[in-house]
Amino acid sequence: MSFSLPRLSYAYKALEPYIDAHTMEIHYTKHYAMYTENLNKSIEKTKFQNLSIEEILKSGSPYIRNNAGGFYNHSLFFRTLIWPRMSRLSESFIFYIEDSFNSVEGFKTEFTDSAITHFGSGWTWLSICPQTGKLFISSTTNQDNPIMPLVGKIGIPILGIDLWEHAYYLIYKHKRFQYIKAFWKIINWEEVFNLFKNHILLW
Repeated sequence: MSFSLPRLSYAYKALEPYIDAHTMEIHYTKHYAMYTENLNKSIEKTKFQNLSIEEILKSGSPYIRNNAGGFYNHSLFFRTLIWPRMSRLSESFIFYIEDSFNSVEGFKTEFTDSAITHFGSGWTWLSICPQTGKLFISSTTNQDNPIMPLVGKIGIPILGIDLWEHAYYLIYKHKRFQYIKAFWKIINWEEVFNLFKNHILLW
């Protein structure tokens, strides 16, 4: 099995003014592409070459940890972005968010606070707890994610914000909060809810 870059469903400039076209192009064609290429090289002729990306992540192997995480994390990130005018949180998903966080505002505040206070490079996640089906928020360093058995609380990520500087520095510079604030404007909530509905039955 080899992994490849999926084709984006939007143009690089489609997320402006919240993420600029130049950042999107570099992020996709350089960073995401690099993780994909390096992942394929690292699993070639190994026991991992016939596994899914989720199986590779669950193995906890430090040998391919960064590249596997980088590929998976960026796949989810780009998949769950959308044109700003189409970012709509459905009533159906609101029910599950309120069940886990009491309110949508409570969820957004907790997610934002987790992302702002995360030190250095990494990610903040919205994930499903496999034991309860409830949603929870966590942050991980570097290219780790909640699927990996070495990050603490295990879960199924359905939304993640990239907190590496390459994701926002060209337009927001050191103002990470402004980037996090803008992120809420371009989330593909329909796709996030689809991931929730699909994964809740598969874990």
